[in-house]
Amino acid sequence: MSRAPQPASGGDAIEKASGLFQRLFIAVDLNDDARQIIAALQKRIAAAMAGSKSTIKWVKPEQAHLTLVFLGNVDAARASAVTDSVGHGVDAAPFEMVLAGLGVFPPYGAPRVLWIGVTDGGAELIALQREMEARVSPLGISLETRAFRPHLTIARWRESRPADRDRALDAADRGTIARVHVGSATLYQSKLSPAGPAYTALAHANLTRAS
Repeated sequence: MSRAPQPASGGDAIEKASGLFQRLFIAVDLNDDARQIIAALQKRIAAAMAGSKSTIKWVKPEQAHLTLVFLGNVDAARASAVTDSVGHGVDAAPFEMVLAGLGVFPPYGAPRVLWIGVTDGGAELIALQREMEARVSPLGISLETRAFRPHLTIARWRESRPADRDRALDAADRGTIARVHVGSATLYQSKLSPAGPAYTALAHANLTRAS
């Protein structure tokens, strides 16, 4: 008796989809010092959350980035056009981004996302985000319509409770967490797998104006 065909596994489905589409986003990278500080902060918060029945998934510090534009799944032909559009200089000066303060989304009830805010460099990030968005929106890609609020995601809850908010926020200092020199934006392809995402840089938009 022949066996019925089995459905593709999650990894197989992802692999098949990746041949037709590329999952793309544009982001600002962090330096090694900032990644080390974030790793230590995550450990401190995890210790404060010990004993909670909630489930939290931490962003790997080596993969942490501040997303400017999320494009989602883009067909191969259009992805090539996105790479060409993003990959040239921006007439703006490099700047310093200061990461400071923790926050959660949503602002009330059980939290789903834990993030670090931005103080200095916020206006420059918004200008850079608008430039990147202007480069890709004419290519027929549907983008998020909500206003851009600069923040760096460091964790996501799979299951959460309202009490998790204070436990997480009280574990961090209120002042500056890290400083990052921003000299470019990077277009990334994200490949999903059961082991987690893997990011590949496809293009860089360097800030070319002398500061």
